[in-house]
Order: sequence, then C-alpha cells, then structure tokens
Amino acid sequence: MKKLIIAAVAALSLASLAFKPVATIYKVSAEKSTFNWHAKKVTGEHMGLVKFANGTAETNGKTLTGGNFDIDMTSISCTDLPAGEYNDKLIGHLKSDDFFATEKFKTANLKIKTVTAIKGAKIGANNYTLTANLTIKGISKEITFPANVIITKTGELIANATFDIDRTLYDIKYGSKNFIEGLGDKAIDDKFNVKIRIVAAK
Repeated sequence: MKKLIIAAVAALSLASLAFKPVATIYKVSAEKSTFNWHAKKVTGEHMGLVKFANGTAETNGKTLTGGNFDIDMTSISCTDLPAGEYNDKLIGHLKSDDFFATEKFKTANLKIKTVTAIKGAKIGANNYTLTANLTIKGISKEITFPANVIITKTGELIANATFDIDRTLYDIKYGSKNFIEGLGDKAIDDKFNVKIRIVAAK
C-alpha cells in the first residue's frame, strides 16, 4: 500500500511538471530601452537618462511572469543642461558618494517578483501591478508599481512603467530636509520619478 501511495505521488508530480508552461526568455535591448529620471528641488529640477546594462524578461508565452534588469549607473546623464562645466559638475556630484557612489556601485538592479493583472482594467489593455526588488548602492527594497506590458506581432516584449523612488531608503540623504536641518531653499526632494521603457526580444 505504501509503495502504491509513493508511486501515485510521484506520478502526480511528473504530471504537474509535464503541464507546466515552458518559460520564454526575452533579452533586453539596451539600445532600444530607456530609463529616464526626473528629480526636483525647492529652486528647480533636473532630468536625464541612465542606460540599461543588460537584462532578461520572462513570460509564460502570453504574459510577463518575471524579469531581472541591470542598470548602468556610470552612464547617468543630465539632459536639461547644455554640455559644459555645470553639467559636468552635476553629473560628477551624482556619481559621488553623496548620491550613487558609482565607482563602488556601478550597477543598480530591478528584479521582478510577482506580476498581477490590475482588477477592473480594460480587457486587452495589458495593465499589471509589478512587485520587485530594487537594489541601489547594494541596498535592496521591495517596490510595487503599475506597468503596461505587451508582446507585439513582431515578437518583441515592450514594457512601460512610471514610478517614484525614495532615495533616502538607499542611504542617499544629501540635501534631504528630513535628515539635515536648516537647508532652506537648498533642499532636494527625497523622491525622484523614473519612466522606464523596456524593449526585449527572444
């Protein structure tokens, strides 16, 4: 009897594996993908770009199920200032230990943990809620944000998402009025906004 039970369990396990959808892996195109940032302070704002280093997205053949993306923090740039001394000074500061410490932490990482269809979303709109681990300066925090993900007729996976990042959670406290007193109009917002567009293909 015991042998029969063990055999039945083994058979069910094999059956479940047999019917498990095969994952489809898409490789991110660093050239086609974009990562835009937008930071504000009391007296103004700055915006720019960061490049993806590499990454993969995973689907069950129809919808996104996971993903792992490396972001090249050494590529950070500012697009609202003309090329020159002030632009170089700002980028140098963003790469310093006051902000992203890119000499030590060359990449950030976004790893998707769960993908949930948004309730009430229009059928065919491909809108989801993603939960992911975001790692900056070696510090990982869980974040949740909405995204639109489609698989095109040409076989590309395209994902678009916009969300805020609280930099202080990653030990980036420079210019934060919540940690430094008396900043006045030199204060920088704790949160900055990012707009991500990922283009990937098999």
